[in-house]
Amino acid sequence: MELRQLEYFVAVVEERNFTRAAARLHVVQSAVSAGLKTLERQLRAQLVHRTSREVSLTEAGRALLPRARDTLAAARAAIDAVDEVQGGIQGEVRLGVVSSLPDIDLPAALGRMHRDHPRVRVRLSHRSGGSRDLADDLAAGRLDLALLSEPGPAGHRLRLTPLLSVSMHLVVAPTHPLAGRGAATLAELADDVFVDFPIGYGSRSIVDRAFTTAGQSRYVSIEVANAEAAMAYVRNGLGVAILPDAYAHPGPTLRVIGPGSDNLTWSLSLATAKNRHPGAATDALAAMVEETARRRTAQRERATP
Repeated sequence: MELRQLEYFVAVVEERNFTRAAARLHVVQSAVSAGLKTLERQLRAQLVHRTSREVSLTEAGRALLPRARDTLAAARAAIDAVDEVQGGIQGEVRLGVVSSLPDIDLPAALGRMHRDHPRVRVRLSHRSGGSRDLADDLAAGRLDLALLSEPGPAGHRLRLTPLLSVSMHLVVAPTHPLAGRGAATLAELADDVFVDFPIGYGSRSIVDRAFTTAGQSRYVSIEVANAEAAMAYVRNGLGVAILPDAYAHPGPTLRVIGPGSDNLTWSLSLATAKNRHPGAATDALAAMVEETARRRTAQRERATP
């Protein structure tokens, strides 16, 4: 039995597809298929059920999976230990991030990572479904590290390190009837048209939950992928938005008060999967991102009167 065969097996299971597993491992699909068949022959057991659409585990595969993950994690830890002695950390870190990162100077963290650990490759990507897609990809092994907000159903499978937490405010156009007010309730906003992020984004989940708690409903007319676009639509009178303070640029902002308002706190966390050892390269990048977040938080606190 070879480590590569176990790597093929775990990738196929986590991706539930041979093509995606091959793409993740940067090999041809035939190599993955042949490697898994060889492993099954050596173990004298079928490990996965193969269909035209998806792959699922057999009983033997379920028994092997946690041990295969442990074996691969131990092998990575051994390689990391030797690398550190012989010239530093190396490898690849697959990092996923939400579309906007207030108070996190990610380019600075990545720049330092490149200078301190030039043999580490960082693959940075976004997910169209926001935080929930990032959480799903972490849990499935398609990412090593992620910066996300609300992880959704996959959250229990992740280790979350809080980086920052900020309140959320209502943003309106200068001509909006509420523009002269200092605060508004969610009930007052029930008839307004909203600009918001798509379902699956952390900010959207928080606002939806606040309205549900308040026993109110709302209509989202415009969905956008970043805060800058949301602000542009709001400024032009096409709707209102409830955004984290760090996103809300200068303009009329109101506190949201009353039932449901206690839920309007947006947080950002650094996440890894519980069922995998992060590895030295992932740990190093995580430490740099955490340090960047602490530095920005300290600067903001010093600037606050």
